[in-house]
Amino acid sequence: MKRYAKCPLSRTCGACQLMDYSYQHQLDMKMHHLEDLLGQFAPIAPIQGMEDPTCYRNKIQATFGYDWKGSLVSGIYREGTHLLVPIRSCMVQHPLADRILKSIRNLATRFGISAYDEDEGFGYLRHVLIKISNKTGEAMVVLICGRTPLPSSADFIAALKGQHPEITTVAQQLNAEKTSMVLGNEPVQVLWGKGYIEEELCSLTFRISPTSFFQVNPTQAEVLYTLAMRMARLESTDFVIDAYCGTGTIALIAAKSGAGEVLGIELNETAVRDAEANAERNNLENVHFVTADASSYLKDLAKEKKGCDVLFLDPPRSGSDERFLAAAIKLEPRRIVYISCNPRTLDRDVRYLLRFSDYQVKGIQPVDMFPHTDHIETIVLLARE
Repeated sequence: MKRYAKCPLSRTCGACQLMDYSYQHQLDMKMHHLEDLLGQFAPIAPIQGMEDPTCYRNKIQATFGYDWKGSLVSGIYREGTHLLVPIRSCMVQHPLADRILKSIRNLATRFGISAYDEDEGFGYLRHVLIKISNKTGEAMVVLICGRTPLPSSADFIAALKGQHPEITTVAQQLNAEKTSMVLGNEPVQVLWGKGYIEEELCSLTFRISPTSFFQVNPTQAEVLYTLAMRMARLESTDFVIDAYCGTGTIALIAAKSGAGEVLGIELNETAVRDAEANAERNNLENVHFVTADASSYLKDLAKEKKGCDVLFLDPPRSGSDERFLAAAIKLEPRRIVYISCNPRTLDRDVRYLLRFSDYQVKGIQPVDMFPHTDHIETIVLLARE
């Protein structure tokens, strides 16, 4: 593994909770945690770490404000507080993001674009969201503003593009709500460019728009999904369901990896439209998507005596719920591949499946998606005896 210097802001910032430990020690700690929670179900495969656990974040969110000298700064709120920690360089972010943020700070000062004060409702620039493609090197910049329009926005954007030709999209969103969320509910307006970047994952191309979800660590995401497909053991006759499919990443990879037919289920209409566009872009005709609540949809399939061969689920940190798990059991898939970003809710959901069905845990594979943090991504394979 590559050696790296400790981050000087680790204790001030708090976003990387494990930064004080060596990377191997971090991996060992995560394995011990998983052994305590999941070791009773089956042997746990060694965690898949990164050769270089730095500069991996391709999605960066920065908050803007002022330091004690009155200079414009960008950074993140210290964990558990509303105190802005200025950050000029972050060791887990893509280096291009640091350079773009530096330019935004300088140009905003030059063109009179002030930081937004949410208490006073004054100013403009609140947050900046940057997305960068490993495949193309392209970058997208989204300016989240407390007020619009930005002063001298055309000159500001022209100067920013001139300094960073990697930027192919500049967009803007109004968010004047009293909220800790970066993106608000207002539509995103593309100020310049094509409105998206493209990323490659598992030999597929995905269009990433300002609001679409995509894994922030594409390198480890490819490791994660490759292992998930290997554990699923897909066959050409399999009917596969990807619940909580989002923009269709797992469904599309399954469709390309040998499944006969794939169905993706997602409640968010915008995500479904992105998924359909991604399927068309990759010329995949054996996958389709529905806008529906996954629990209700699976329950209806079971009532119609329809089943599936493999069920993928990749729920949010809160995990699944008993409605969904009960519906999944009734569907009687041969294999369930559960991808989780929260070992505690994974433990809870696996216990439910084991208690109310004849599934058994056949494999547990952790992947370190977020080095230096306490987050753990884990794949659990369940199958019938």
